[in-house]
Amino acid sequence: MNNKHENSKKILIIGSTCVDIIINIDHLPKTEEDIHPFSQSMALGGCAYNAANIVRLFGASHTFISPVGTGVYGDYVRKELNRKGIPVLVDVPDRENGCCYCLVEKGGERTFMSLHGAEYTFCRSWMEPFEKETFDMTYICGLEIEEPTGSELIGYLEDHREQQIFYAPGPRGILIGQEKTSRLFALHPVLHINQAEACALSGCRTAREAAEALFQKTGNTVIITLGKDGACCLEQNKDFYYVPAYPTMVTDTVGAGDSHIGTVMACLSLGYSMREALLAASRISAAVVSVKGASLSEEEFSNIIF
Repeated sequence: MNNKHENSKKILIIGSTCVDIIINIDHLPKTEEDIHPFSQSMALGGCAYNAANIVRLFGASHTFISPVGTGVYGDYVRKELNRKGIPVLVDVPDRENGCCYCLVEKGGERTFMSLHGAEYTFCRSWMEPFEKETFDMTYICGLEIEEPTGSELIGYLEDHREQQIFYAPGPRGILIGQEKTSRLFALHPVLHINQAEACALSGCRTAREAAEALFQKTGNTVIITLGKDGACCLEQNKDFYYVPAYPTMVTDTVGAGDSHIGTVMACLSLGYSMREALLAASRISAAVVSVKGASLSEEEFSNIIF
């Protein structure tokens, strides 16, 4: 995909890079059940990293603020980021990194158990070296907002209202305190959320009703992913439409939503319309669910035809 404009918009991505421990199983175990996984593997993950990796593959201008702590998982993250040529901009020497256990069932659905560490924290001082830079779009995730340091992250965003926020509340979005959610919604973020999350957060039954209810709270575009049915979008101009999914064979769904929002932001940065960005996001997320793990390699990305 070629840039439509020479002067692309710059993206700021704030959030976690963690270690995904992917455990492939037939089904989720019941209490006292003894099951045998098919396989186990480790890979870089984390919502922000997954989104940033896609932005990087598109060649969109971006800065990735992802704290890296200590311990075996911190060492793994640092080594893998260095191997990929991704700079570690924030070191947290006094706290260990956590990990995410990704239980992937035979049909590809995933269940997460996350042990949070340094990677989900935020400190305002981390942004001081970048105060003179201008960012057009900023990605944040609900997992970081839910943490105690989430208020400090919101405070940074409130002081930089020129940045268009892209907010992915995630499945724990309904557990974030009302005070934090109200402050975030007052910043008019573009919401990126799946159907179950949207209905839970809005109290509505359908994706369209949820999009309209959430739009009333944010006054900005709402993107709702619909799994095998693609996605729907209520744009700021109140244009509502569906975007079909790209057909694929599902290996696992880890990272599908993260790659979707990463693609949307990258394409908007490069001058594409929202509808064009969503079509590209369908193609990318289909590629992600067709491979094991949350990320595409450079070779896998280069083989995608738009």
